[in-house]
Formats: sequence, structure tokens, C-alpha cells
Amino acid sequence: MTNPHGRIHNFSAGPATLPLPVLEQAQAELLNWRGAGMGVLEMSHRSASFETIIGEAEADLRALYGIPEEYAVLFLQGGATLQFAMVPMNLRATGSADYVVTGAWSKGAIKEAEKLGATRVAFSAEGEKFSRLPAQSELQLDPKAAYLYFCSNETIHGVEFGAEPAPPEGVPLVCDSSSDFVSRPLAIRKYALIYAGAQKNAGPAGVTIVILRKDLLARTPPRLPLMLDYKVQAENKSLYNTPPCYSIYIVGLVFKWLRGLGGLEAMAQRNAAKARLVYDVIDGSGGFYRGFVRPDSRSKMNLTFALPDENLDRQFVKEATANGLDGLKGHRVVGGIRASLYNALPPESAGVLADFMREFQRKNG
Repeated sequence: MTNPHGRIHNFSAGPATLPLPVLEQAQAELLNWRGAGMGVLEMSHRSASFETIIGEAEADLRALYGIPEEYAVLFLQGGATLQFAMVPMNLRATGSADYVVTGAWSKGAIKEAEKLGATRVAFSAEGEKFSRLPAQSELQLDPKAAYLYFCSNETIHGVEFGAEPAPPEGVPLVCDSSSDFVSRPLAIRKYALIYAGAQKNAGPAGVTIVILRKDLLARTPPRLPLMLDYKVQAENKSLYNTPPCYSIYIVGLVFKWLRGLGGLEAMAQRNAAKARLVYDVIDGSGGFYRGFVRPDSRSKMNLTFALPDENLDRQFVKEATANGLDGLKGHRVVGGIRASLYNALPPESAGVLADFMREFQRKNG
């Protein structure tokens, strides 16, 4: 397959590949957005033009997820990692918070939250090398917790929740959805807060999206630093200071692209089909390819596996790169191989990877 513009197959875990139509539109509008006489990189965030851009981005996200009016949508800075602190700072005025620890990112989140107050580990898979997710019955939940926190997809280890954990009645559910954001439908009303760094599925680095039930804004304590205060950000519609304007613009184009493809139901089917192409090779390899994660916990976004030895891992990555398959080296914490099959990765790229894997095994198995 010949890729347009000389582009390769980009399996990077983030910043990740973006939809080609989005990039082409951004290129066409770089110098003059909709006849404004300037590009988005140059325009004031207080202008009517940018108000249109951020307004359309929010409206399209609301349409994709079916976000009700009782939820605020915020476009913030600082990456998902800043949310590790903002969540407890805003939502845990008193008491403790429960954390489900299923990989490096939820482990990082609880470490940050511990600096700010009481936390509890409701479940940890660290002793099993983060190779599986918990059953609901395994969660040790506090009925008086300030919130229950989980990461829906662990980018490094490659586990993904098929369904969200159920908190005790009245306990808000908080989710780090950075690496499977807008990849499938969600029942938004099950969640109190969802956040996601954009640079995996939704756009470029620079903007973090927060979907927050508005009644939780009453929990925000006084005298928080202004930029870390959800209430201030919501009251100012993400425009208290200059936001990451161009990143928001690209995110908005991605949301329109998703709607044009048929929305999140269609994207979920497309993502499942891509993942199946690669997992079928792993499962049919007779052990040549060894997945790190139990089949019932596997991610459709980040597929992690290893070959029989580290030398073959290195050879696989080297030959894949030479054949235009980039970004396949596993994270340094885990090793092996990681193929990130985010929304914008074309289905053809997953097929090329599957074919490469079969041929590599034929030559080296």
C-alpha cells in the first residue's frame, strides 16, 4: 500500500497519528481560517472567530458522547498528569478517595493524590505485573469515599476496562480516559468526571479535556490557585487565560471527523476490527508472540507483547521501522513491543502490521 504524502504507519503511543483529512484541512486553513484574514495560530482567544472554534468543539463533543447540560466541558492545559492533582484538590475537601490501580498511570495518580490528602487502594494489580483488571467483587470500596478513581485504558501495560467499575451509591466516579477517549460510546451519567490528554485519540498535545458534573463544582474549596480551580475554569468557559488555541482547533476538527464517520459506535467497531487483526496473529503464533495481558483485559488501543527473547524484540523493531512501521518499541517499563491502534490509525495500517508479524515469524520462528 502506498501512503499519501509519503506518510508511514505510525503506531506511536502519543503524540500519535492524526486523521489525514484533519491535517489537510488544517494545512488549507493555516494562513486564513474561514476568511478571517489570519490563521488560528494568530487570532485572539477573545475574538468571535475563536469563540466559534471552541464552541463548535464543545458542541461536537457533546453530540458524540451525548453529554447532558448538567455537565461542563473544559479545555485545560497541563496534560493529564496535572489532573492527578486537580482532581483531589477540587473534589476531596474532606475524607479519603478510593483508587483502582491497574497500571503505571493510575499508580502515578494515587502517588500524586497522596501528597494532598488521604487515599485508599481499592484494588492493585501491581503484584501481577498489571496483567489484568479486577472483577467488581474484588474492589474494596469505601461507601463514604470522596470519589472512586480509575484509568479506563493503561497505555503502558495495555489493559482496558470494557465496563466501568461501579462505585457505592452516592460516590462519584472519576476516570482518566486519556488513551481511549472518544474511541467508543460511554454512558456519561455514570461518571462524575472524565478527563483526557488529547494527544492520543483526540488531537495534538497541549490541551486536556475535562467533562465534569456541575454539581461537583460546589466541592471546590476556597483559595485554590486560580488555574487549578475547576469552578473558575467553568465560570470562564475555559478562557480565564489564553488557552491552547491551536490544539483546541485541531481537536474540534477531529470531533467533526468522528461525526462524519458515523460517531462513536462506528469508531468502536472500527477499533475492534483493527485490534482483532493483530491479536489473531498473536493468538495464532503458537507462543512466538506472547501477550503481556490476559485476554479478558486486553486493550484495543495499546497492544503489548513480546517475542521469544530480547534480541528478537530489537530485530523486530528494527525491521519494522525499515519497512515503514514506526513507534513499535515497547515502553521502557515493560519492554517488548507496543502497537498503539488509536482512532486515526487507518485499518490498512493494522493489516500491514499483521502481515509483517506473520512474515517475521516465518523467517525467525
